[in-house]
Amino acid sequence: MNLVHTASLLPEAWQSAVVADVGTAAVKLLRMDGRPLPPEVHATAEVLVVVEGRLELLVDGVELSVGAGELYRVPAGAVHAVRQGSCGTLLIVEVPERPSSGTIDS
Repeated sequence: MNLVHTASLLPEAWQSAVVADVGTAAVKLLRMDGRPLPPEVHATAEVLVVVEGRLELLVDGVELSVGAGELYRVPAGAVHAVRQGSCGTLLIVEVPERPSSGTIDS
């Protein structure tokens, strides 16, 4: 699979598509278009691989740049946001979070 070509076919930037599964992990692909995204937090870690371009992040208050061919692991529970200027193709590997059942075990 040509990741850059496949990302160019996605209908919208920042809307990921699952391109493969590995065990319980989803491998997702998306196109970055320079816009920032609001902060988010996940219960599980995720791996971000910049296929081409650059990803500008803010992770727990620290600014980071991840370039083409580089990988960054966002720890579980880390507050992270995409900063202005992130452009290119991004591959994300994550274990999808299961929705809460709404029950409390005792």
